[in-house]
Amino acid sequence: MAAATADERYELITRRLQEVLGGDSIKAILAEGRSPKAYWGTAPTGRPHIGYFVPLAKIADFLRADVEYRHLDVHAFLDNLKAPLELVAHRTKYYKHLLLAVFTSLGIPTSKLHFVEGSSYQLTREYNLDNYKLCATVTEHDAKKAGAEVVKQVDSALLSGLLYPGLQALDEQYLDVDFQFGGVDQRKIFTFAELYLPRLGYRKRAHLMNAMVPGLAGGKMSSSDPNSKIDFLDAPEVVRKKLKLAFCEEGNVEENGVLSFVEAVLIPISELRAARLTGDVLLEHGTGAQKPFVAAGAPEGTVFSIERDEKFGGSTHYKSFEDMKLDFAAKALHPKDLKTAVANGIIDLLAPIRKAFEENEEWQNIEKLAYPDLNAKPEKKKKKEKVYHPPPPGKGKNAKPVLDGAAAPVDGSAPEVAHAAAEAAKQQPEATS
Repeated sequence: MAAATADERYELITRRLQEVLGGDSIKAILAEGRSPKAYWGTAPTGRPHIGYFVPLAKIADFLRADVEYRHLDVHAFLDNLKAPLELVAHRTKYYKHLLLAVFTSLGIPTSKLHFVEGSSYQLTREYNLDNYKLCATVTEHDAKKAGAEVVKQVDSALLSGLLYPGLQALDEQYLDVDFQFGGVDQRKIFTFAELYLPRLGYRKRAHLMNAMVPGLAGGKMSSSDPNSKIDFLDAPEVVRKKLKLAFCEEGNVEENGVLSFVEAVLIPISELRAARLTGDVLLEHGTGAQKPFVAAGAPEGTVFSIERDEKFGGSTHYKSFEDMKLDFAAKALHPKDLKTAVANGIIDLLAPIRKAFEENEEWQNIEKLAYPDLNAKPEKKKKKEKVYHPPPPGKGKNAKPVLDGAAAPVDGSAPEVAHAAAEAAKQQPEATS
């Protein structure tokens, strides 16, 4: 993307976003010929699901536009104890393995991708002094309002949840970034940062937000609800089963997670693969199948195909998501056909990631530590094997009964003596008459 103009780079950075705050500051950096620095933070709590493909597909645009990008693991422990402190370190490593596998599978160059652990600077004297300054400035109302869409809300809120927005705001300064990227559910935290960082004497950053993709059951895709999401390591049969059960009412384009996934993930990745075929030098080859989600013989410019048998009307090819959305709303595209195409696309995306996991013993061990099976029954202790000890001679089953009137042996040596005497008698010559 080195030959692209500042306007072209800005278009690549901001396309398909729901909202951009402070875009002029990014334009100014691009006009100077510099590479903007950005960060996207995740809290390593629940298992990451394919909803993460939404920001990852967008981050692919950032890297292609020569943005220096930082991924930060943030404040998981503070969010109402969603993740025990002892698990956060393991989950951070799991996320890193996964995200690198996803970027590698997509062929996204990672030379400008940096993983940063929040603890590397959040325990410093300077950071903590700034946190105290924020605590002396921010009202309880503003802190609670900022985290309303992100921090789990409970009747008796913990102090940690009130600290969360301020710490995320400080990350922008201590990571030295030009903009922060996240879902639109982060908007209140972003505007909180724009308000309070200047009060500490720091510059205001830009904020870029992608739309939230509904879960398979409608509503938000959640790590804690297995029926609303597909795990990155789910097997093909599990993917098909979950898609079969997904909410996808005929003609309904609202809160339709299946349709939204096509818009936010499958079409952008299909275009990414098409760009590689046309010689985009910034893209690496990637792992697994790299064919766009387009059927053979599709018209030029197609970004997604719904493949069907000729007896059902044949395949349909779409040059934009809007065309597909109109067809679905008009009931020209049936939910079953859409689900089949989406399931095939997801299975295609997950195959190289699952393969990377199966070939990486370190990642497998980290998964067991990061997400232990809470329903697993503890192994039962093996019972000690009984060792048979034969009874002493003349005792137990082999003991001869004592006849009435006969004297019982005084000790255990009597039977041996009698046996020896009998054997000696056999050796004596028979008496002759």
